[in-house]
This record gives sequence, structure tokens and C-alpha cells, in this order.
Amino acid sequence: MKFKGLRWWVIGLIALAAVINYIDRQALGVLWPDIAESMFPDMDADGRKEIYAWITGSFIFFYAGGQALFGKIFDWVGTRIGFAISIGVWSLATALHAFAGGAWTFAIFRSILGLAEAGNWPGAAKGNAEWFPAKERAFAQGLFNSGAAIGGIVAIPMIAFMTVYFSWQMIFVIVGLIGLLWLLPWLLIVKAPPEYHPNISEEEKKYILSGQIAKDESVDASEYIPTTVQLFKHRESWGVIVASAAIDPIWWLFVAWIPIYLNGVYGMDVKTIGIYGWVPYVGAMFGAWFGGLLAQNRIKVGWSINKTRKRVITLGCLIMFPSFFLLIDPAAFASVFNSVFGFVGANMNSPTAAVIIMAIILFGFQTSIGNVQTLPSDMFSKKTVGTLSGFAGMAAKLAVFGFTILVPWLTRGENYAPAFYVGAGLTAAALFAVWVLIPKVEKVKTIN
Repeated sequence: MKFKGLRWWVIGLIALAAVINYIDRQALGVLWPDIAESMFPDMDADGRKEIYAWITGSFIFFYAGGQALFGKIFDWVGTRIGFAISIGVWSLATALHAFAGGAWTFAIFRSILGLAEAGNWPGAAKGNAEWFPAKERAFAQGLFNSGAAIGGIVAIPMIAFMTVYFSWQMIFVIVGLIGLLWLLPWLLIVKAPPEYHPNISEEEKKYILSGQIAKDESVDASEYIPTTVQLFKHRESWGVIVASAAIDPIWWLFVAWIPIYLNGVYGMDVKTIGIYGWVPYVGAMFGAWFGGLLAQNRIKVGWSINKTRKRVITLGCLIMFPSFFLLIDPAAFASVFNSVFGFVGANMNSPTAAVIIMAIILFGFQTSIGNVQTLPSDMFSKKTVGTLSGFAGMAAKLAVFGFTILVPWLTRGENYAPAFYVGAGLTAAALFAVWVLIPKVEKVKTIN
């Protein structure tokens, strides 16, 4: 039986994996106020924040190593088996959180989770390169990235709602089971790459394979498969790595700290966090769609891959940069908003303003990141994409690890302004990497 549009089923399942991925990783942050209260009742807010930072840091540290490891795994065993290993292990690790008895056991289970969840991103990049022509990659990546945003939208209120009926231990078990159920349709539908898949139509197969080489690429360049050592000799590889390391901490600043920020700055409990905490991810979801569709539209009207990637990434960074300064004083933003729109009944308060500004920042982030993540497949062979994506992801997560450990120090007394200043600076660093280290987004040539 032949399936029409099989590539969209594949990216849909990968996007669903991202949704599950973010439900799993968000569970600790949402539940932390309750967990910290029960495990560390005599500790002050800054002390609890430091413990949370180190537990989260252990996740990110192993996530960083897992990016490079799973980049290689996906290149060795393929997308189908690679995803099965990744999501199978991370789902079991999530369920193990139910047995945590303190900071150390949380850190151990979190480390296993981070190692396995890391496979999601190099796997998505490789799946995108395998299943989509160049002109559709940014949109496909945007769909995948929107899965992460949808995971954030769903996770926070869902987990907060579950606390009404279940203990935090049982919530981790339930969330872990969701990932194991995902394996069933994945193994049934994704049987092989498009060249060999028994259920793909000949028309779709031809469309995918003929579009693997973009119009600004040459056949000879597409056949260049560098070794890992050769890969690091290319300036373009460092552009991808540095851009990823600069921009990724921005996302994680909010993924890891939104619940903690709302609890510490505004005194919200878990249930109230469920009301506010999902809003920033709405901006992220729309940004993922916007960045992908904008890139696809620009390529369709004749822009080169180089012009498209660089300008869409720049647009996202220019949205983020000034928004960080608004976030430093959301009360002032709320006051101006109410003055301007008060005649239509607007009445924005500080926490509402804060999560809306966060939504704008994450909109800009997702506008950029989908195009950053397609750079490996724009410039290198499919057989190298997983490796470069893995190293870029590892560099990004090491940067995130360092930033995460610094956040408790940067935000002492619940003053998050220093952390937001760092976020603004990171957008400038990402632009430097894309414009200076990558002279032109095109297939790289063999080093002589």
C-alpha cells in the first residue's frame, strides 16, 4: 500500500516526539515548588534555586554529550532505530524520577534523561535532510520546532492540573508511559529512508530525491563527505557551532526557569503557574511556523539559500534583542500598554506583561533557530549532517550548562535583570557567527 505525503507523516511523528520531549523535561520545573517544599523545607529560595540549577545542569551536561553521541548513532544506525533508542531510554528515565529521594538521585535520573533526550535534535535534522527537498527543509524544521513549543504549551497546564489528582511521583510515571506509546506508530510507519521505503509513492520519492540538491548547489559538492577532522577545518562548521552555542541558551533560560521565575518573582504556586506559564510557548509555536514559512516563501520567489537563511535568522535576532530590555521592567511595559489600550478595556498586570514579552522573545528565537538548524544540511552531505548537528548541539548545551549554573548567582534576590542582559548579548553573538564565520550558505568544497 502506497501512502500519499508520507514525508509529512514522518515529520509529524518527529514533531510529536518533540512534544513528548518537552512534557518530560518540563515536569521537574513545574513540580519543583512542591518538590522543594517537601524535600527542602528549611532552605531559603536562593538555596532551593541553586539545587534546582545543579539538577538541571546535570541534565544539560549529559544532554550536551548526548548530542554528539546521538549524532554519530543516527549516522550509524539510521533515523528509524536512532529515534527508537532515544525515546525509549528517555521515557524510562522519566518514570524513574518517581523513585528520587533527594538531590543526588534526581541528578542521576536527570542525567540519564538528558543523555537520551539529546537524540531528538540531531535525529530531527537527519530526518529532515532525508525526507525533504532543500526548499521545504526550513518549513519542516519549523513544524518540528513547533512541537517543542506545543510541548511547553501542553506540559505546564497539564502537569499543574494533574497535581490535583496525582502525587508528583505518579505524574513522572504517567509522563514516561506516553513516550513508550509513541514507539508503536513510529516503528510501523517509518520502515526505511525514502529511497527504500516500501510504502512511498514513486512520485513523492522522485520529488524528495530530486530536490535534495538546492539550486545553488552543485552535484560535485554534494558528493563531498568530510571526515570529522576535515569537518572542523571548515570555517562554516564553526559558524554553525558558534551560532548554536550563542542562541540556544536563550531558549533554555525560559524552558528551565519560567516556573521558577513566576514562583520567585510573583509568588505563584504550581496551579497558578499552570495558568501563566504556557503563554510564552504560544509565541514560540507561531515563531516556528513563521520562520519556516517565511524561508520557504522567500526561496519560492527566487531568493538564494544564503540570502534566505541569513536574513530570516537576522530578523529573529532583531525581534529578541530589544524585547530582553522590556522584560527587565515588565511593570513599566504594562503601564504603557494600559495607557495606550486602556480605552478598549485592556488591563495588563506585571506577570501578564512578563509572559507576553517572553512570548515575543520566543517567537523571535523560533524564527531564527529553525533556519540555524538547517544550516548543516544546507552546507554538507546527508552523511555528515548528523555529525555536525551533534557537535553543534553539544556546544550549545555546554553553553546552556554554564549559563544555567550562573543563573542562581545572576538572579540573587529574585532580580533577573542581569540574566536578561546576557540574553540580549547572546543574540548579537549569534548574528556575528552567521554573518562573519559563514561567508556564504552553500555546499562546501573539498579542502585542498
